[in-house]
Amino acid sequence: MGLLETIKQKAAAAHKRIVLAEGEEPRILRAAQRIVKEGIAELTLIGSRTAMQRACPDADLTGIRVIQPEEADLSKYVSLLLECRKAKGMTEEEAKRLVKNPLYLGVLLVKSGECDGMVAGSIHSTGDVLRPALQIIKTAPGIGIVSSCFIMILPEGSPYGDDGVMVFGDCAVNPDPDADALAAIAIASADSAKKIAGLEPRVAMLSFSTKGSAKHDAVTKVAAAVGRVAELAPGLCVDGELQADAALVESVGALKAPGSCVAGRANVLIFPDLGSGNIGYKLVQRLAGAEAIGPICQGFNRPVNDLSRGCSSDDVVNVVAMTALQAL
Repeated sequence: MGLLETIKQKAAAAHKRIVLAEGEEPRILRAAQRIVKEGIAELTLIGSRTAMQRACPDADLTGIRVIQPEEADLSKYVSLLLECRKAKGMTEEEAKRLVKNPLYLGVLLVKSGECDGMVAGSIHSTGDVLRPALQIIKTAPGIGIVSSCFIMILPEGSPYGDDGVMVFGDCAVNPDPDADALAAIAIASADSAKKIAGLEPRVAMLSFSTKGSAKHDAVTKVAAAVGRVAELAPGLCVDGELQADAALVESVGALKAPGSCVAGRANVLIFPDLGSGNIGYKLVQRLAGAEAIGPICQGFNRPVNDLSRGCSSDDVVNVVAMTALQAL
């Protein structure tokens, strides 16, 4: 069984409640029917039933909760939004307007505990999706930033990762993280590796240096991040700074970082900046023929995931399943 099928099975067993904020989009409606049919999650859709039927005339919404912002009583969400944003001076009038925005309403459903996670982005920008989540759900304790990871599935027979499965972070969000941010990315990526990919994380903090073989501020940053991870997540198997070959190749790891719990065996790679992360995952995807699943948002106090605006219904199904596992 492939990893995605395993993820969907685990999600079905978890019985999580996911809100799809863009309920009038045909791809979302087609995905929602599959999700319910396969039992992957309990769903809430936000939008007008009339618009949903117009967008997808054969859509069967049986078993799916639908919230129509223009008709529903949203007063409890207004109160919750005011509570969350009172320190920023939000007025009741502004809160009443914002709760009718599906992205804000979706996040408020998660904040209230009615839903376990939100998925959006098929027709909205990343900024529009993440902004209400950052304002209302905020980041997890001890994390401080939102980041991303990709699950990389290498061709059958690959000697890297766990049966060819690895996690790369951050490849999509933070251009130049400092040591504290890099530590947060490492901890969040390890959590994603465990919850979504089913890995026992062995985290390599990558650099162009291994254990002080080069001197540079960029190297110092990675070494400091390793120390910070050790403080915040003392049980996590992490090491660095490591060059990529020392992280991945057992013989090189034994030579350059003897005694390391990670060197030569890494299944989670943390890149020192967005340039190297984005380039790295795309090189592995194209040159090695790996499947890249993501980007997966991580670091929120409760899961919120951003779809690509070019996503397919299959993509929506997969992201909903991964969001359900993040909620465990």
